[in-house]
Amino acid sequence: MGAPHNIKRYGEVWPEFRIRLGLEILNILKDKIIISGGWAWHFMSEKEHTEYKHAHDHKDIDVFVKKENVAEVIIILQQEGFQKVWTRYDHLPSEENFRRYEKTVELENEKFHRITIDFFEKDDLETIDANGFTVVRPDILLSFYRNIHSSDKCWAVMAAKKLLQKGIDPVGHPLLSKMPI
Repeated sequence: MGAPHNIKRYGEVWPEFRIRLGLEILNILKDKIIISGGWAWHFMSEKEHTEYKHAHDHKDIDVFVKKENVAEVIIILQQEGFQKVWTRYDHLPSEENFRRYEKTVELENEKFHRITIDFFEKDDLETIDANGFTVVRPDILLSFYRNIHSSDKCWAVMAAKKLLQKGIDPVGHPLLSKMPI
């Protein structure tokens, strides 16, 4: 579970390049993956929302891949310059068969940025379409904050919990990207 947010930092936004680079690879993989985590909340939010750091976790990109698409996704990632990165989770027994792929890109200011994709295999996942992307269904996604995702203090996660408890569909709801205070 994520640590409580430092509310003094509310209002900080993700750098444009992080969003742009994430969207580039997600658009390439779009038809082969199911998006989870912060990027799923991103797509479930209103279009053109402000990219607040505390609304959606964009530190990495979490995706699920059906077994039939695994080889093709790996090939695409490699063609796009991503490399397999070994983690302490690689040899742990799990149903999801976790993998991590990373790519480092040089930015215009001669600084470097690493794009991290956490890749899980799963066939039986309930999904929805959100802004043209396949994402984990919101109630299912919330259940992943016990074992797969850690940023359960993000505004979108907190808002989605409250909305679903009231029987309100969180998809497209302004609270998914709105500062809570």
